[in-house]
Amino acid sequence: MSSDRSFPRGRVPLSLRRRPVPWGRQRPTWREARPKVIAQALERAQGRPSGNWYVAGAVRDLRDDRPLARTVAGLEVVVWRNAEGELVAGPGACPHLGAPLRYAPVLCGTLVCHWHGLALEGVPLAGWEPLPVYDDGLLVWVRLDGTGGGPPSDKPTVPARPALSGALSAVYENTGTCEPEDIVANRLDPWHGAWFHPYSFVDLTVVDAPSPAAADTGAEDGFSVDVSFKVAGRLVVPVRAVFTAPGPRTVVMRITEGEGRGSVVETHATPLGPDERGRPRTMVVEAIVAASDRRGFAVARTAAPMLRPLMKAAAGRLWRDDLAYAERRYALRSTGRFPG
Repeated sequence: MSSDRSFPRGRVPLSLRRRPVPWGRQRPTWREARPKVIAQALERAQGRPSGNWYVAGAVRDLRDDRPLARTVAGLEVVVWRNAEGELVAGPGACPHLGAPLRYAPVLCGTLVCHWHGLALEGVPLAGWEPLPVYDDGLLVWVRLDGTGGGPPSDKPTVPARPALSGALSAVYENTGTCEPEDIVANRLDPWHGAWFHPYSFVDLTVVDAPSPAAADTGAEDGFSVDVSFKVAGRLVVPVRAVFTAPGPRTVVMRITEGEGRGSVVETHATPLGPDERGRPRTMVVEAIVAASDRRGFAVARTAAPMLRPLMKAAAGRLWRDDLAYAERRYALRSTGRFPG
């Protein structure tokens, strides 16, 4: 498929829709959203190396007095900064008697167990071994070689982003009853956008989809989409975006034409472990990095503390629906009723 749509650069980034199409009269996309195309894109994503790295959370959530605590792939993990300000990660159970280190205070860069005072400074001690950890400026990653199962890498594959110093960024987190592949499959189905999220997206057309041979020929294995983000009433921001999956648990949406060119939305799916009923739980970590060369954007960046909650709220509204999508997909797969 192709499109001759242009994205003019005016003094303001907004456009006025001439003839809005009611939700029920928009063009159906179910014939284009072929299950085989989505399944093959998912399979190729799952075959890409991860280096055994998992996103544990946002750098912004690291505190001086407490560790960032997560259960990743069934393993309790804690992350904190040592006295030199470097990240330290390791198992979240104290090696002495198994106390939960998520409740341990950090004193001058040392994690002190609140049961008996065992002090951890990020080096091996009493059977406790640190884990590889990486700070990409926005997200915290931990490497779990025993769980990842693949060849380890020195650092994770971090998607190319606009420079954080000149961007407006936010990180949203939520958890659903599903597996990482259900989150990734949701993102590799751009055809659902205007139907499932009409409050955010209109006039959506998938202009290019990957072929099964994309990975072999070196072509970009991604979905190109022309879409307009709703602002208010008939006011929209039209863009072209490309969805790619650089790893088995990551999907990146990058704006390639229109306002905010180069901005990215990264969706990372981190398996947590089973719930009390044995069902898998997966954490969605979505990083939004918005950039623009407009003069007014610098002013917007100064309002980042006020804008960041709004960005997270917008992501939360989308993920309220998309997690229901992913959970439904998992429920069908686990009962053998998924039609894909």
